Amino acid sequence: MIIAVASGKGGTGKTTVAVSLALSLDGVQFVDCDVEEPNAAIFLRPVIAEKIPVTMPVPEVDETRCSGCRTCAELCAYNALVVIGKHVLVFPHMCHGCGGCTLICPEKAITEKPREIGVIEAGHAHSMDFMQGLLNVGDPMATPIIKKLRTRLNTSKTVILDSPPGTSCPVIETVRGSDFCILVTEPTPFGLHDLRLAVETVRQLKVPFGVIINCADIGDDAVEDYCREEGIRLVMKIPWNRRIAEGYSRGEPVVQVMPELKEQFMKLYAEIATAVTAAA
Repeated sequence: MIIAVASGKGGTGKTTVAVSLALSLDGVQFVDCDVEEPNAAIFLRPVIAEKIPVTMPVPEVDETRCSGCRTCAELCAYNALVVIGKHVLVFPHMCHGCGGCTLICPEKAITEKPREIGVIEAGHAHSMDFMQGLLNVGDPMATPIIKKLRTRLNTSKTVILDSPPGTSCPVIETVRGSDFCILVTEPTPFGLHDLRLAVETVRQLKVPFGVIINCADIGDDAVEDYCREEGIRLVMKIPWNRRIAEGYSRGEPVVQVMPELKEQFMKLYAEIATAVTAAA
């Protein structure tokens, strides 16, 4: 079973939930898909055994064959190619690696070369398999690294995907095809606003989901009212507790700071497994 942990906004506690769930189960593969700023390793302290470079294809122009026809530049929706006279300027960081310019060039003057955009690190943490993606600083293309991570999922185990924040392409790439998605929110106006966006996104992806309210003792009841009105399953509430905050600042997972919560995460997993089985 593949469980994605996502949210509409950052700072709601996605990693807190994902790490706590993983530590409450056996035979888990944990994958940190927040490749722009992965932080699960701070809490899980994995031993990294393998590093795999991630590349994407970018165009390379042979100007001895190029006629300056501008066909490639006109095709590119991202303006990664600009033709000035008979010179073609390539902007690698704007290229999405679609390969269209190579296919359409009438002179066959464009080939592709790999450009490294980041790395995948794989190893072990506690009794679980661990993977994380790391996007190179300054590079905008997170999605190809997440795609590469997904090719290495071990579906014979329970897979927990720690998603990036928001509702953009990296989140969609992480959540799509999951058996269940946990949406983590907070009982604040910002939390509710971005939860609505996350719910719309997951519904479009047709992935079953439920909501966890973190810091449930602060704010108001608007999130719970929204879930009730929309018929959304509220699967867990994590209380505001200073011990959790202090432990977090030391890099200690919630279930180590408050072991009594481990049983709740085990119960959460059982409820998710029942829901997934019923939907199958």
